[in-house]
Amino acid sequence: MKGAAKGGVTTIIEMPLNQVPATTDKESIEKKYEAGEGKLSTDVASYGGLVPYNLNGGIQELDDEGVVAYKAFLASAGDRSIEGDFQNVDDYSLYEGMKQIAKTGKILSIHSENVAITDRLGEIAHENGEKSMEAYVDSRPVFTEVEPIRKIILFAKETGCRVHIVHVACEEGVEEVIKAQQEGVDITCETCTHYLYFYKEELDDIGAIAKCSPPIREKSRMPGMWDRVLKGDINFVTSDHSPCTPELKDTDDAFEAWGGIAGVQNNVDILFDEGVQKRNMPLTRFAEITASEPAKIFGLVHKGSIAVGKDADFVFIKPDSPYTLQAEDLEYRNKISPYVGRTINAQVTKTILRGQETYSQDAGVSDDFIGEFIKE
Repeated sequence: MKGAAKGGVTTIIEMPLNQVPATTDKESIEKKYEAGEGKLSTDVASYGGLVPYNLNGGIQELDDEGVVAYKAFLASAGDRSIEGDFQNVDDYSLYEGMKQIAKTGKILSIHSENVAITDRLGEIAHENGEKSMEAYVDSRPVFTEVEPIRKIILFAKETGCRVHIVHVACEEGVEEVIKAQQEGVDITCETCTHYLYFYKEELDDIGAIAKCSPPIREKSRMPGMWDRVLKGDINFVTSDHSPCTPELKDTDDAFEAWGGIAGVQNNVDILFDEGVQKRNMPLTRFAEITASEPAKIFGLVHKGSIAVGKDADFVFIKPDSPYTLQAEDLEYRNKISPYVGRTINAQVTKTILRGQETYSQDAGVSDDFIGEFIKE
C-alpha cells in the first residue's frame, strides 16, 4: 500500500488470490475487509474470484458484499493442497460463472492462457533440463494467449457477460478484442508496464525476478504494443502487482520461480517517461491509461478525473528528472523488483488522496492510513 502511494497511485483494485482464504464468498471477503480496516494508504476496490467451487451462491454473495468486478484464471492458479486457495476454471465453470456474473452486470476479468498446452510445454522443457528465462518464454507461445481469448469472446456472446482481458502481452490478442468489439461484444483489454519496458532477449540477464505470465515477449513486438496503447486499442496500462518473498525468486530455474512482478510503485513514473517523454504520448492519453479508463470500465464513479463530485485525487510528476531506483527506495514489504537499478527520467513528487497528502518527496509516505474500501 505504501508503495502505491509513493508511486502516485490513489486507488487499486486488489486481487482475490495469493491469500488464504481466496476471496470467493461472503465469509472470505469479510475477513479481507476486517484485515484491511485502518491499514490502507490508498483506496481499495476488490475483485471477487470465479473458481470452480463458488458456483453455488458465492458469486452472488460477492456481489452483495460490494466487489467491483470478478477475476478468473484460465492458466494454472492456486495450490490444490491448500484448503481455500484459488483455483483456475475449467470450461464449464467459466461458462456457468459467466452466466451468473452477467446477472450482476459487473465485469469478469480473465487471465487468458491455454492451461493444457502451457503446462505441458513447461513440463517437457523442464524434463529436458531447461532452466532459462528464454526457455520459459518459449513454453508459452503467443497462440496460447490468443486461443483462449477467442473462446472467451464466444462465451461472452453466449452468456451476455461483460469481459475484460487482463495483461495482454501480444498484438494478436489485442486484435481479437478489437474484432469482437466491432461485432458488438462488451469486451476491453489492458496491458502492463513490464510488457512495454522489458523484452525477452534481456530476461536471462535480469533473472527470475522478471518472470510473469503471460511472459515478456520479444523486443521486436514492443513497438506494436506501444502503437496499440497510443491508438487506444488497449484501454489502459497497469502494474498487475504480484509481490512475493525473495526466496521464491532466488533461483536460476525459471520454471520453479514465482511468477509475478512487483511494480506498482513504478507504474506511473515509468509510463510517463516511456510514453509521454520518449514517445510523445499526449498528456490526455496518459491520464486515460492511468486513471480515467480503468475508473470508467470498472464503475469507480468517484475516481478517474478531476471534476465536481469526484474525489480530489492527484499525482504530481516532475518531468526530466532522472533517478536510479534502488532497493531501499521501495516501500514494499519485500524489497525486490525488476526495475531496481534502472534509471527513470521522471519522479512522482506528491500524491493526494481525497484532498489529503499521502506522499511527498520531502515527508515521505504518510503514516495516516486514510484509504478506504470501495464497495459497489
